[in-house]
Amino acid sequence: MNRREFLSKSSTIAGAGLVLGAPSVLGAAGSANDKINVALIGMGKQGRVLFEAMSNIPGIHFQAVCDIWDYNLNSGAGKVRALQKHMPNRYTDIDELLEKEKGLDVAIVATPDFWHSPHTVKCLDAGLHVYCEKMMSNTIDGARAMVHAMERNKKLCQIGHQRRSNPRYRYTLDHLINNNKICGTIVNINGQWNRAVSSSQDIQYKKSLAIDPARLKQYGFKDMHQFMNWRFYRDLSGGPISDLGAHQIDVFNWFLGCQPKSVFASGGNDFFKTREHFDNVMAIFEYDSAQGPVRAFYQVLTTTSSGGGFYESFMGTEGTIKTSEMASGSAIYRESSAPLWDDLVKRGYLRKKAAPAPAKKSDGIASYASAAPEEFAIPGVLNKQPHQNHLENFFAAVRGEAKLNCDARHAFESEAPIFWVNPSALQKEPIIFTPEQLQV
Repeated sequence: MNRREFLSKSSTIAGAGLVLGAPSVLGAAGSANDKINVALIGMGKQGRVLFEAMSNIPGIHFQAVCDIWDYNLNSGAGKVRALQKHMPNRYTDIDELLEKEKGLDVAIVATPDFWHSPHTVKCLDAGLHVYCEKMMSNTIDGARAMVHAMERNKKLCQIGHQRRSNPRYRYTLDHLINNNKICGTIVNINGQWNRAVSSSQDIQYKKSLAIDPARLKQYGFKDMHQFMNWRFYRDLSGGPISDLGAHQIDVFNWFLGCQPKSVFASGGNDFFKTREHFDNVMAIFEYDSAQGPVRAFYQVLTTTSSGGGFYESFMGTEGTIKTSEMASGSAIYRESSAPLWDDLVKRGYLRKKAAPAPAKKSDGIASYASAAPEEFAIPGVLNKQPHQNHLENFFAAVRGEAKLNCDARHAFESEAPIFWVNPSALQKEPIIFTPEQLQV
């Protein structure tokens, strides 16, 4: 995406007060040959988020829905019926769905992490293109199996690192960091996802809606609490560092264009004492990037939302870019010693923000030994749903109109270091990566 396309798709439309995207799936579809038949595998919270994002994309027909919980299955099917005016076929078992459904093109996999790899591999082996939520798997071997299945079947497999299709991120990388090098030399990266304790509580359910114990056991859950809270368990997920941290650490690796050479992590159950995964994790990655050495610090907390929520901050000798999915969480700062950015502002690459008020003498010791950095912003506002651009890229690739922004192989290369954060924290030791630890 070039600067003109980004600006035309953001500021112009935002200025008109419109939401990007087509209003109706079937109404916007072209001929029958344009229709893409989709199976929705997993209709829990994340499955519903993806469905809502897809509801604005033309030419999609939701043919079948699968979920082991009748509550999710029926509510998800109801949402599909409300959108496309007829009920999709419903299944509790993916094998039965793949055996009976004819004419499917695509599967959207939004099941718990430990099912991502088995479900994705089944669908790829059945000849479907797959969009699967991140992390790819709860194990690095599970992620490897997905890459092998994608390449063995010569099908598309996009992993849900949606920032890779976000125009704000792509514009920042392509035009501000790479082409205009406004950060100078990046020497440090800082990222976080801080979530409030109130948003990290056990997920509850109505006892009358509980799944039959035999069905829970069949699909790998010991009880209903574990089914609702699978992210707490080491055999079922990677915990907060993969559930939340994977978003930002993927951006670290994507923007630098390389994998880290080591990780040293610390973690603990500092508040949620009985959970298997750490509620508080900090990790330091070291990189030998093309521009030189870079150190990156990442923290994920499930005990406080303070400190700015979630973002990634790329800090260089001439400027810092703070990126986030939320425009309000993004900012760009010029070091006082860096060349002026007036030309970039004049050409529309940046928008200068008002200078901060000088600190009062009563504030105590001055915060800056030199002048405070000037603050800038990216012009324009994006108001699509967070996952929509990434799904649009996937369906455009299915139609042969685009290349995937995050196929399984590239996602694996970015996710591989994340699998080693918890082992480092458990061992209380740094891990110097070997090629075998990071390669498919």
